[in-house]
Amino acid sequence: MPRLILFNKPYGVLSQFTDRDSGRKTLADYLSAPKVRPAGRLDYDSEGLLLLTDNGSLQARIADPRHKMAKVYWTQVEGIPNESSLEKLRNGLLLNDGPTRPATARIMEEPAGLWPRDPPIRYRAAIPTTWIELTLKEGRNRQVRRMTAAVGHPTLRLIRAAIGPWTLETLALGQWREIIIDSTQFEAPVRTPRPIKHGHSASPRRPHRR
Repeated sequence: MPRLILFNKPYGVLSQFTDRDSGRKTLADYLSAPKVRPAGRLDYDSEGLLLLTDNGSLQARIADPRHKMAKVYWTQVEGIPNESSLEKLRNGLLLNDGPTRPATARIMEEPAGLWPRDPPIRYRAAIPTTWIELTLKEGRNRQVRRMTAAVGHPTLRLIRAAIGPWTLETLALGQWREIIIDSTQFEAPVRTPRPIKHGHSASPRRPHRR
């Protein structure tokens, strides 16, 4: 059966297993899963759900925008967006690489139990911040940040909460779990996600001693 791994990526981690040039943290600092590759990507300065699999068909289905798999983002923005700004996000915006597809956008409370970001966002007492939940069915480069900036509310913090039917649920920052999926139906898992045992946690991976 295909392997599907859900990983809660911290801020400041590359969505790849190697970084030869800069020494930044990568997926290899958090998990060891031979043959799996990210299905899509999540920017270095974004947090939240990243999916990895060893199945090429599943990887394409998740990552290819032609399949229009919904992705849910929680974004903390500068200021307090009004209904007009939210409608622009919902109806589509003209960015420098073309118009965006219609999306869903709503004001939300700060997510319950949210982990602190390291480093924290910059704080300015004179400028309030607001959390927005955005659901997109496309995946352009830094799209959420460009969309919120286009309506006058730059993104300060960005967390991906869900991809299709898969969500962060109670997955702690830096943790991962593997789920079993039906190899004939890639749209959804066939049973409740279960944690991987034996210390696959937020601590960087240490090599095994023989």
